[in-house]
Amino acid sequence: MKTLGIIGGIAPESTVEYYRLIVAAYRRQKPDGSYPPIIINSIDLKKMLDLIASNKLADVTDYLLGEVRKLARAGADFGLLAANTPHIVFEDIQRQSPIPLVSIVESACEATKALELKRVGLFGTRFTMQGKFYAGVFSRQGIALIVPELEDQEYIHNKYMSELVNGVFLDETREGLLAIVDQLKEKADIQGLILGGTELPLLLRDVADRGIPFLDTTRIHAERAVAQMLS
Repeated sequence: MKTLGIIGGIAPESTVEYYRLIVAAYRRQKPDGSYPPIIINSIDLKKMLDLIASNKLADVTDYLLGEVRKLARAGADFGLLAANTPHIVFEDIQRQSPIPLVSIVESACEATKALELKRVGLFGTRFTMQGKFYAGVFSRQGIALIVPELEDQEYIHNKYMSELVNGVFLDETREGLLAIVDQLKEKADIQGLILGGTELPLLLRDVADRGIPFLDTTRIHAERAVAQMLS
């Protein structure tokens, strides 16, 4: 049995959800009453976001790589970053990591491909929506990623950082996000939506009336980690 290491706290709300999802997925596949071996390293969200906002990506890499090394020293056999935004430097971290890492972006791309979707929207932080790390992975599979207009990106980012990462989930924010989904459906003809922020599913996971699938990257990532744990 492989021990999973999680870089969490980015943000705490979704780290709790990762733990729940991983335990549940593991127990579905191992109905013998056992539980999965997991090590969580909860890091400073503010420090990471400040570095990213300042475009100090080499420092982001060094910071997260140091935290991954702590997981390796603690006995983790493989790991993951429990958030989308830090995947802006995932390839650099993966290249230097002492343990294999499971990418949330690769996992989301595989799930999108399995649904045979070719044109999907992407919600997340400003760094995720404006970054190239999602588009680069998806384009290699012939999948087009559509992001909202800049004004809508700012709305999503501000709500994400001021509310969702702090565990605040408001009906009015939900409706605001769904209005942007409807615009993307009408104007860009998206076939699905990538919830590219691990707090977004906490607000939108039960949406069933928009006529397109919402891909929960937290759940997808967690289930991929369990598959690797049991492989």
